[in-house]
Amino acid sequence: MLQYITKLLKKLKSSEKGQGMVEYALIIAFVAAIAIFVLNGGLRSAVSSAFDTASQAVNSAAAVSTSK
Repeated sequence: MLQYITKLLKKLKSSEKGQGMVEYALIIAFVAAIAIFVLNGGLRSAVSSAFDTASQAVNSAAAVSTSK
């Protein structure tokens, strides 16, 4: 019985099946973290700020052109 357990432990140590699963899990976690950051305001605030700046520039240009 002890020989069987020792043999099983050696087989488990040399097996790399779990390594691929761990790598895929880490990649999925990394992609999920990026998606959460983007959706929770990281990208939203940058896009909103860009549109606000563009809107102010258009309004300023329109005000200058109508005052002439």
